[in-house]
Amino acid sequence: MGSISPVKRYAIVGLGVRSASYYQSIIQDFSEYAQVVGICDLNQTRMNAANDAMEAIGAPRVPTYKDHDFDKMIHEQKPDAVIVTTIDRVHHIYCIRAMELGCDAITEKPVTIDEEKLQLMIDAEKRTGKQIRVLFNYRYSPHHTKIRELIKSGVIGDVSSVHMDWILDTAHGSDFMRRWHREKENSGGIQMHKSIHHFDLIHFWLNTAPETVYCVGGLRFYGRENAEKRGEKYTGDRYLNNAEAKNDPFAIDIVKNEHLKKLYLDAEHEDGYIRDRNCFADGITIEDTLSMVITYGNGAVMTYNTYAFAPWEGYRVVFNGSLGRLEVNLVEEGYSGAIDHKPAAEGEDDKKNQGGVEQTSIVVQPMFGKAYEVKTEKSAGGHGGGDPVLLRDVLVSDRPDQFKRAAFLRDGGNAVLVGVGANHSMKSGQAVKVQELVSW
Repeated sequence: MGSISPVKRYAIVGLGVRSASYYQSIIQDFSEYAQVVGICDLNQTRMNAANDAMEAIGAPRVPTYKDHDFDKMIHEQKPDAVIVTTIDRVHHIYCIRAMELGCDAITEKPVTIDEEKLQLMIDAEKRTGKQIRVLFNYRYSPHHTKIRELIKSGVIGDVSSVHMDWILDTAHGSDFMRRWHREKENSGGIQMHKSIHHFDLIHFWLNTAPETVYCVGGLRFYGRENAEKRGEKYTGDRYLNNAEAKNDPFAIDIVKNEHLKKLYLDAEHEDGYIRDRNCFADGITIEDTLSMVITYGNGAVMTYNTYAFAPWEGYRVVFNGSLGRLEVNLVEEGYSGAIDHKPAAEGEDDKKNQGGVEQTSIVVQPMFGKAYEVKTEKSAGGHGGGDPVLLRDVLVSDRPDQFKRAAFLRDGGNAVLVGVGANHSMKSGQAVKVQELVSW
Protein backbone atom coordinates (compact mmCIF):
# COMPACT_ATOMS: atom_id res chain seq x y z
CA MET A 1 0.00 0.00 0.00
CA GLY A 2 1.40 3.38 -0.98
CA SER A 3 1.10 6.63 0.90
CA ILE A 4 -2.28 8.34 1.07
CA SER A 5 -2.78 10.83 -1.74
CA PRO A 6 -4.17 14.30 -1.05
CA VAL A 7 -7.90 14.72 -1.60
CA LYS A 8 -8.55 15.54 -5.25
CA ARG A 9 -11.39 17.73 -6.40
CA TYR A 10 -13.62 16.44 -9.22
CA ALA A 11 -16.31 18.09 -11.30
CA ILE A 12 -18.70 15.93 -13.33
CA VAL A 13 -20.30 17.02 -16.59
CA GLY A 14 -23.22 14.95 -17.92
CA LEU A 15 -25.52 13.60 -15.20
CA GLY A 16 -27.15 10.64 -16.92
CA VAL A 17 -27.09 7.03 -15.73
CA ARG A 18 -23.36 6.47 -16.11
CA SER A 19 -22.32 9.44 -13.96
CA ALA A 20 -23.84 7.79 -10.88
CA SER A 21 -21.13 5.14 -10.66
CA TYR A 22 -18.50 7.86 -10.31
CA TYR A 23 -20.09 10.09 -7.71
CA GLN A 24 -21.36 7.11 -5.72
CA SER A 25 -17.90 5.57 -5.68
CA ILE A 26 -16.25 8.84 -4.68
CA ILE A 27 -18.72 9.33 -1.82
CA GLN A 28 -19.04 5.77 -0.56
CA ASP A 29 -15.64 4.23 -1.25
CA PHE A 30 -12.98 6.88 -1.74
CA SER A 31 -14.02 9.98 0.18
CA GLU A 32 -10.61 10.19 1.86
CA TYR A 33 -9.04 10.60 -1.58
CA ALA A 34 -11.66 12.37 -3.69
CA GLN A 35 -14.46 14.91 -3.51
CA VAL A 36 -17.19 15.98 -5.93
CA VAL A 37 -17.17 19.80 -5.97
CA GLY A 38 -19.52 20.61 -8.85
CA ILE A 39 -21.83 19.09 -11.43
CA CYS A 40 -22.79 20.37 -14.86
CA ASP A 41 -25.53 19.43 -17.32
CA LEU A 42 -27.87 21.11 -19.76
CA ASN A 43 -30.76 19.84 -17.65
CA GLN A 44 -31.35 21.16 -14.12
CA THR A 45 -33.80 18.37 -13.25
CA ARG A 46 -31.12 15.74 -13.84
CA MET A 47 -28.64 17.66 -11.71
CA ASN A 48 -31.23 17.92 -8.94
CA ALA A 49 -31.78 14.15 -9.16
CA ALA A 50 -28.02 13.59 -8.86
CA ASN A 51 -27.87 15.86 -5.83
CA ASP A 52 -30.79 13.97 -4.28
CA ALA A 53 -28.91 10.71 -4.83
CA MET A 54 -25.70 12.08 -3.30
CA GLU A 55 -27.59 13.45 -0.31
CA ALA A 56 -29.30 10.08 0.17
CA ILE A 57 -25.92 8.39 0.68
CA GLY A 58 -24.71 10.96 3.16
CA ALA A 59 -22.96 13.60 1.07
CA PRO A 60 -23.73 17.30 0.99
CA ARG A 61 -25.38 18.77 -2.09
CA VAL A 62 -22.91 20.31 -4.52
CA PRO A 63 -23.22 23.42 -6.71
CA THR A 64 -24.93 22.88 -10.06
CA TYR A 65 -24.07 24.61 -13.33
CA LYS A 66 -25.89 24.61 -16.65
CA ASP A 67 -23.77 23.63 -19.65
CA HIS A 68 -23.18 27.24 -20.71
CA ASP A 69 -21.68 27.90 -17.25
CA PHE A 70 -19.00 25.20 -17.54
CA ASP A 71 -16.19 27.77 -17.41
CA LYS A 72 -17.79 29.36 -14.37
CA MET A 73 -17.83 26.00 -12.59
CA ILE A 74 -14.12 25.49 -13.23
CA HIS A 75 -13.22 29.00 -12.05
CA GLU A 76 -15.37 28.81 -8.91
CA GLN A 77 -14.82 25.19 -7.83
CA LYS A 78 -11.23 24.75 -9.04
CA PRO A 79 -11.39 20.99 -9.70
CA ASP A 80 -8.21 19.03 -10.33
CA ALA A 81 -9.98 17.00 -13.00
CA VAL A 82 -13.27 16.92 -14.88
CA ILE A 83 -15.13 13.62 -15.37
CA VAL A 84 -16.99 13.68 -18.70
CA THR A 85 -20.07 11.44 -18.98
CA THR A 86 -22.05 13.39 -21.57
CA ILE A 87 -23.37 12.05 -24.85
CA ASP A 88 -20.46 10.90 -26.98
CA ARG A 89 -20.49 13.60 -29.64
CA VAL A 90 -19.58 16.34 -27.15
CA HIS A 91 -16.89 14.53 -25.15
CA HIS A 92 -14.22 16.47 -27.00
CA ILE A 93 -15.75 19.86 -26.17
CA TYR A 94 -15.59 19.39 -22.42
CA CYS A 95 -12.27 17.52 -22.39
CA ILE A 96 -10.58 20.23 -24.43
CA ARG A 97 -12.07 23.10 -22.46
CA ALA A 98 -11.18 21.44 -19.15
CA MET A 99 -7.55 21.17 -20.26
CA GLU A 100 -7.52 24.74 -21.50
CA LEU A 101 -8.70 25.83 -18.06
CA GLY A 102 -5.94 23.90 -16.30
CA CYS A 103 -7.66 20.59 -15.45
CA ASP A 104 -6.99 17.04 -16.54
CA ALA A 105 -9.92 15.29 -18.22
CA ILE A 106 -11.32 11.84 -17.47
CA THR A 107 -13.83 10.65 -20.04
CA GLU A 108 -16.15 7.75 -20.63
CA LYS A 109 -15.51 5.72 -23.74
CA PRO A 110 -15.50 6.39 -26.60
CA VAL A 111 -13.12 9.28 -26.22
CA THR A 112 -14.90 10.79 -29.24
CA ILE A 113 -16.74 9.66 -32.40
CA ASP A 114 -14.75 10.82 -35.46
CA GLU A 115 -11.22 11.63 -36.55
CA GLU A 116 -11.73 15.41 -36.71
CA LYS A 117 -12.71 15.59 -33.05
CA LEU A 118 -9.92 13.18 -32.13
CA GLN A 119 -7.37 15.42 -33.82
CA LEU A 120 -8.66 18.41 -31.86
CA MET A 121 -8.12 16.45 -28.64
CA ILE A 122 -4.62 15.36 -29.66
CA ASP A 123 -3.70 18.95 -30.44
CA ALA A 124 -5.21 20.22 -27.18
CA GLU A 125 -3.15 17.81 -25.10
CA LYS A 126 0.03 19.02 -26.78
CA ARG A 127 -0.99 22.67 -26.43
CA THR A 128 -2.02 22.57 -22.76
CA GLY A 129 0.29 19.96 -21.26
CA LYS A 130 -2.72 18.33 -19.61
CA GLN A 131 -3.94 14.80 -20.28
CA ILE A 132 -7.07 12.84 -21.08
CA ARG A 133 -7.69 9.53 -19.36
CA VAL A 134 -10.18 7.14 -20.95
CA LEU A 135 -12.32 4.90 -18.75
CA PHE A 136 -11.96 1.44 -20.31
CA ASN A 137 -13.41 -0.63 -17.48
CA TYR A 138 -13.28 -3.93 -19.37
CA ARG A 139 -9.48 -3.92 -19.07
CA TYR A 140 -9.88 -4.30 -15.32
CA SER A 141 -12.18 -7.35 -15.29
CA PRO A 142 -10.26 -10.32 -13.82
CA HIS A 143 -10.90 -12.56 -16.81
CA HIS A 144 -9.75 -9.89 -19.29
CA THR A 145 -6.62 -9.24 -17.25
CA LYS A 146 -5.96 -12.98 -17.21
CA ILE A 147 -6.14 -13.14 -21.01
CA ARG A 148 -3.52 -10.39 -21.24
CA GLU A 149 -1.35 -12.26 -18.75
CA LEU A 150 -1.58 -15.50 -20.73
CA ILE A 151 -0.77 -13.91 -24.08
CA LYS A 152 2.07 -11.87 -22.62
CA SER A 153 3.54 -15.03 -21.07
CA GLY A 154 4.00 -16.49 -24.55
CA VAL A 155 2.02 -19.63 -23.79
CA ILE A 156 0.59 -19.64 -27.34
CA GLY A 157 3.54 -17.85 -28.96
CA ASP A 158 3.13 -14.97 -31.39
CA VAL A 159 -0.53 -14.34 -32.22
CA SER A 160 -1.21 -14.24 -35.95
CA SER A 161 -5.01 -14.25 -36.09
CA VAL A 162 -7.99 -13.55 -33.87
CA HIS A 163 -11.67 -14.28 -34.36
CA MET A 164 -14.21 -12.54 -32.13
CA ASP A 165 -18.00 -12.75 -31.98
CA TRP A 166 -19.48 -10.31 -29.47
CA ILE A 167 -23.24 -10.23 -29.22
CA LEU A 168 -25.78 -8.08 -27.40
CA ASP A 169 -28.97 -9.68 -26.16
CA THR A 170 -32.38 -8.31 -27.10
CA ALA A 171 -32.74 -6.30 -23.89
CA HIS A 172 -29.36 -4.57 -24.13
CA GLY A 173 -29.29 -4.30 -27.91
CA SER A 174 -32.74 -2.80 -28.14
CA ASP A 175 -31.84 -0.23 -25.50
CA PHE A 176 -29.31 1.33 -27.88
CA MET A 177 -32.23 1.82 -30.25
CA ARG A 178 -34.41 3.50 -27.61
CA ARG A 179 -32.02 6.27 -26.55
CA TRP A 180 -29.73 8.90 -28.09
CA HIS A 181 -27.31 6.21 -29.26
CA ARG A 182 -29.78 5.37 -32.08
CA GLU A 183 -28.53 8.42 -34.01
CA LYS A 184 -25.06 8.00 -35.46
CA GLU A 185 -24.34 11.72 -35.21
CA ASN A 186 -24.57 11.32 -31.42
CA SER A 187 -22.84 7.98 -30.83
CA GLY A 188 -20.93 7.00 -33.96
CA GLY A 189 -22.84 3.69 -33.94
CA ILE A 190 -22.64 0.61 -31.71
CA GLN A 191 -19.20 -0.05 -33.21
CA MET A 192 -18.13 3.19 -31.54
CA HIS A 193 -20.11 3.11 -28.30
CA LYS A 194 -20.15 -0.64 -27.51
CA SER A 195 -17.59 -2.38 -29.72
CA ILE A 196 -15.04 0.22 -28.65
CA HIS A 197 -14.59 -1.98 -25.54
CA HIS A 198 -13.67 -4.91 -27.70
CA PHE A 199 -11.36 -3.02 -30.05
CA ASP A 200 -9.50 -1.69 -27.04
CA LEU A 201 -9.27 -5.14 -25.48
CA ILE A 202 -7.52 -6.47 -28.58
CA HIS A 203 -5.00 -3.62 -28.42
CA PHE A 204 -4.57 -4.28 -24.68
CA TRP A 205 -4.28 -8.05 -25.06
CA LEU A 206 -1.87 -7.99 -28.01
CA ASN A 207 -0.01 -4.76 -27.16
CA THR A 208 -0.58 -3.40 -30.65
CA ALA A 209 -2.48 -0.77 -32.65
CA PRO A 210 -4.82 -0.99 -35.67
CA GLU A 211 -3.62 -0.36 -39.20
CA THR A 212 -6.47 -1.15 -41.63
CA VAL A 213 -10.20 -1.70 -41.22
CA TYR A 214 -12.73 -3.18 -43.61
CA CYS A 215 -16.39 -3.39 -42.60
CA VAL A 216 -19.83 -4.29 -43.89
CA GLY A 217 -22.99 -3.85 -41.87
CA GLY A 218 -26.45 -2.44 -41.62
CA LEU A 219 -29.70 -2.18 -39.70
CA ARG A 220 -31.06 -5.71 -40.13
CA PHE A 221 -33.51 -6.17 -37.26
CA TYR A 222 -34.57 -2.94 -35.54
CA GLY A 223 -36.36 -0.01 -37.13
CA ARG A 224 -39.81 0.33 -38.66
CA GLU A 225 -38.90 -0.99 -42.08
CA ASN A 226 -37.47 -4.24 -40.73
CA ALA A 227 -40.43 -4.78 -38.42
CA GLU A 228 -42.91 -4.30 -41.24
CA LYS A 229 -40.96 -6.69 -43.48
CA ARG A 230 -41.55 -9.34 -40.84
CA GLY A 231 -45.24 -8.48 -40.72
CA GLU A 232 -45.03 -6.95 -37.25
CA LYS A 233 -47.30 -4.09 -36.26
CA TYR A 234 -45.81 -0.64 -35.74
CA THR A 235 -46.76 0.72 -32.29
CA GLY A 236 -45.82 4.39 -32.31
CA ASP A 237 -42.68 6.44 -31.77
CA ARG A 238 -42.39 5.86 -28.00
CA TYR A 239 -43.67 3.47 -25.33
CA LEU A 240 -45.10 5.97 -22.84
CA ASN A 241 -48.93 5.79 -22.70
CA ASN A 242 -48.86 3.33 -25.58
CA ALA A 243 -51.54 0.67 -25.07
CA GLU A 244 -50.34 -1.34 -28.08
CA ALA A 245 -46.92 -1.73 -26.47
CA LYS A 246 -48.31 -3.33 -23.29
CA ASN A 247 -47.35 -6.85 -24.28
CA ASP A 248 -44.33 -5.93 -26.41
CA PRO A 249 -41.23 -7.69 -24.98
CA PHE A 250 -39.07 -4.86 -26.37
CA ALA A 251 -41.00 -2.09 -24.60
CA ILE A 252 -39.93 -0.42 -21.37
CA ASP A 253 -42.20 1.29 -18.85
CA ILE A 254 -40.34 4.47 -17.96
CA VAL A 255 -42.98 5.39 -15.38
CA LYS A 256 -42.44 2.21 -13.35
CA ASN A 257 -38.65 2.48 -13.52
CA GLU A 258 -38.06 5.03 -10.75
CA HIS A 259 -34.44 5.72 -11.72
CA LEU A 260 -35.16 6.36 -15.41
CA LYS A 261 -38.24 8.37 -14.52
CA LYS A 262 -36.27 10.77 -12.32
CA LEU A 263 -33.42 11.22 -14.77
CA TYR A 264 -35.35 11.37 -18.01
CA LEU A 265 -39.15 11.44 -17.96
CA ASP A 266 -39.29 14.09 -15.23
CA ALA A 267 -36.63 16.05 -17.12
CA GLU A 268 -38.23 15.99 -20.57
CA HIS A 269 -39.79 19.43 -20.15
CA GLU A 270 -36.33 21.00 -20.12
CA ASP A 271 -34.58 19.46 -23.10
CA GLY A 272 -37.14 17.28 -24.91
CA TYR A 273 -34.98 14.17 -24.66
CA ILE A 274 -37.11 11.01 -24.94
CA ARG A 275 -35.55 7.97 -23.27
CA ASP A 276 -38.15 5.37 -24.29
CA ARG A 277 -38.23 5.62 -28.07
CA ASN A 278 -39.70 2.63 -29.88
CA CYS A 279 -36.85 0.47 -31.12
CA PHE A 280 -38.97 -0.32 -34.18
CA ALA A 281 -39.69 3.30 -35.03
CA ASP A 282 -38.21 5.46 -37.78
CA GLY A 283 -35.11 7.53 -37.19
CA ILE A 284 -32.53 4.87 -36.30
CA THR A 285 -29.34 5.67 -38.21
CA ILE A 286 -26.94 3.18 -36.59
CA GLU A 287 -26.31 -0.43 -37.55
CA ASP A 288 -27.30 -3.47 -35.51
CA THR A 289 -25.17 -5.97 -37.47
CA LEU A 290 -21.46 -5.61 -38.33
CA SER A 291 -18.70 -7.79 -39.78
CA MET A 292 -15.13 -6.50 -39.90
CA VAL A 293 -11.56 -7.43 -40.83
CA ILE A 294 -8.86 -5.50 -38.96
CA THR A 295 -5.08 -5.66 -39.39
CA TYR A 296 -2.62 -4.63 -36.68
CA GLY A 297 0.87 -3.25 -36.40
CA ASN A 298 2.22 -6.53 -35.00
CA GLY A 299 1.06 -8.44 -38.09
CA ALA A 300 -2.05 -9.99 -36.54
CA VAL A 301 -5.43 -9.99 -38.28
CA MET A 302 -8.85 -10.10 -36.61
CA THR A 303 -12.26 -10.98 -37.96
CA TYR A 304 -14.93 -9.38 -35.78
CA ASN A 305 -18.69 -9.86 -35.81
CA THR A 306 -21.37 -8.34 -33.65
CA TYR A 307 -25.13 -8.08 -33.66
CA ALA A 308 -27.59 -6.57 -31.23
CA PHE A 309 -30.57 -8.93 -31.07
CA ALA A 310 -29.22 -12.18 -29.63
CA PRO A 311 -30.98 -14.47 -27.13
CA TRP A 312 -27.98 -14.16 -24.73
CA GLU A 313 -25.11 -11.74 -24.25
CA GLY A 314 -21.37 -12.33 -24.26
CA TYR A 315 -18.57 -13.30 -26.59
CA ARG A 316 -16.46 -15.96 -28.17
CA VAL A 317 -12.86 -15.08 -28.99
CA VAL A 318 -10.09 -17.30 -30.37
CA PHE A 319 -6.38 -16.47 -30.64
CA ASN A 320 -4.20 -18.51 -32.97
CA GLY A 321 -0.49 -18.39 -32.14
CA SER A 322 2.80 -19.94 -33.18
CA LEU A 323 2.71 -22.30 -30.17
CA GLY A 324 -0.99 -23.02 -29.85
CA ARG A 325 -4.47 -21.63 -29.50
CA LEU A 326 -6.40 -19.76 -26.81
CA GLU A 327 -10.19 -20.03 -26.71
CA VAL A 328 -12.39 -17.83 -24.54
CA ASN A 329 -16.14 -18.22 -24.08
CA LEU A 330 -18.02 -15.82 -21.83
CA VAL A 331 -21.68 -15.29 -21.01
CA GLU A 332 -22.56 -11.95 -19.43
CA GLU A 333 -25.48 -11.29 -17.15
CA GLY A 334 -27.16 -8.07 -16.13
CA TYR A 335 -29.65 -7.66 -18.94
CA SER A 336 -30.99 -11.06 -19.96
CA GLY A 337 -30.01 -12.81 -16.75
CA ALA A 338 -29.25 -16.52 -16.93
CA ILE A 339 -28.66 -17.95 -20.37
CA ASP A 340 -31.83 -20.05 -20.14
CA HIS A 341 -34.04 -17.29 -18.78
CA LYS A 342 -34.69 -13.98 -20.55
CA PRO A 343 -37.24 -11.64 -18.99
CA ALA A 344 -38.73 -8.68 -20.81
CA ALA A 345 -36.46 -5.79 -21.65
CA GLU A 346 -36.22 -3.32 -18.81
CA GLY A 347 -33.76 -0.71 -20.04
CA GLU A 348 -30.60 0.60 -18.47
CA ASP A 349 -30.92 0.73 -14.70
CA ASP A 350 -28.54 1.40 -11.84
CA LYS A 351 -29.71 -1.82 -10.18
CA LYS A 352 -28.54 -3.94 -13.10
CA ASN A 353 -25.03 -5.32 -12.98
CA GLN A 354 -24.17 -4.55 -16.59
CA GLY A 355 -21.46 -6.83 -17.89
CA GLY A 356 -21.61 -9.16 -14.92
CA VAL A 357 -20.05 -12.55 -15.62
CA GLU A 358 -22.27 -15.61 -15.52
CA GLN A 359 -20.10 -18.19 -17.25
CA THR A 360 -16.42 -18.03 -18.21
CA SER A 361 -14.24 -20.56 -19.98
CA ILE A 362 -10.60 -19.90 -20.89
CA VAL A 363 -8.88 -22.86 -22.54
CA VAL A 364 -5.24 -23.06 -23.66
CA GLN A 365 -4.58 -25.58 -26.43
CA PRO A 366 -0.82 -26.12 -26.83
CA MET A 367 0.29 -27.13 -30.31
CA PHE A 368 1.73 -30.44 -29.09
CA GLY A 369 0.18 -30.84 -25.67
CA LYS A 370 -3.04 -31.46 -23.85
CA ALA A 371 -5.58 -28.65 -23.63
CA TYR A 372 -6.25 -27.22 -20.20
CA GLU A 373 -8.65 -24.73 -18.67
CA VAL A 374 -7.44 -21.64 -16.86
CA LYS A 375 -9.51 -20.61 -13.85
CA THR A 376 -10.31 -16.97 -13.12
CA GLU A 377 -11.76 -15.28 -10.08
CA LYS A 378 -15.27 -13.86 -10.15
CA SER A 379 -15.41 -10.36 -8.72
CA ALA A 380 -18.30 -8.19 -7.64
CA GLY A 381 -19.15 -4.98 -9.44
CA GLY A 382 -20.18 -3.84 -12.89
CA HIS A 383 -18.47 -4.91 -16.11
CA GLY A 384 -17.33 -8.24 -14.73
CA GLY A 385 -15.84 -6.75 -11.59
CA GLY A 386 -13.88 -4.21 -13.58
CA ASP A 387 -15.64 -1.06 -12.37
CA PRO A 388 -14.43 -1.09 -8.73
CA VAL A 389 -10.82 -1.82 -9.76
CA LEU A 390 -10.88 0.90 -12.41
CA LEU A 391 -12.35 3.46 -10.04
CA ARG A 392 -9.72 2.79 -7.41
CA ASP A 393 -6.99 3.06 -10.03
CA VAL A 394 -8.38 6.38 -11.28
CA LEU A 395 -9.29 7.97 -7.95
CA VAL A 396 -6.52 6.66 -5.70
CA SER A 397 -3.62 5.47 -7.90
CA ASP A 398 -1.73 4.05 -4.93
CA ARG A 399 -0.92 0.62 -6.36
CA PRO A 400 1.51 -0.21 -9.17
CA ASP A 401 -0.19 -2.09 -12.00
CA GLN A 402 1.95 -4.74 -13.66
CA PHE A 403 -0.66 -5.07 -16.41
CA LYS A 404 -0.63 -1.34 -17.30
CA ARG A 405 -4.40 -1.15 -17.58
CA ALA A 406 -4.70 2.63 -17.38
CA ALA A 407 -5.76 4.04 -20.76
CA PHE A 408 -5.06 7.50 -22.09
CA LEU A 409 -5.72 9.43 -25.29
CA ARG A 410 -3.54 7.29 -27.56
CA ASP A 411 -5.31 4.14 -26.33
CA GLY A 412 -8.76 5.68 -26.60
CA GLY A 413 -7.90 7.19 -29.96
CA ASN A 414 -6.70 3.89 -31.44
CA ALA A 415 -9.97 2.24 -30.43
CA VAL A 416 -11.90 5.15 -31.96
CA LEU A 417 -9.95 4.79 -35.19
CA VAL A 418 -11.28 1.25 -35.61
CA GLY A 419 -14.86 2.52 -35.28
CA VAL A 420 -14.12 5.47 -37.57
CA GLY A 421 -12.56 3.10 -40.07
CA ALA A 422 -15.69 0.94 -39.97
CA ASN A 423 -17.89 3.95 -40.74
CA HIS A 424 -15.70 5.07 -43.63
CA SER A 425 -15.39 1.55 -44.97
CA MET A 426 -19.14 0.97 -45.01
CA LYS A 427 -19.54 4.14 -47.06
CA SER A 428 -16.71 3.52 -49.54
CA GLY A 429 -16.70 -0.28 -49.73
CA GLN A 430 -12.93 -0.16 -49.28
CA ALA A 431 -10.44 -0.95 -46.53
CA VAL A 432 -9.32 2.15 -44.63
CA LYS A 433 -5.76 2.88 -43.42
CA VAL A 434 -6.80 4.31 -40.08
CA GLN A 435 -3.47 5.65 -38.80
CA GLU A 436 -3.47 8.05 -41.75
CA LEU A 437 -6.66 9.70 -40.45
CA VAL A 438 -4.90 11.60 -37.66
CA SER A 439 -1.47 12.99 -36.80
CA TRP A 440 -0.27 11.81 -33.42
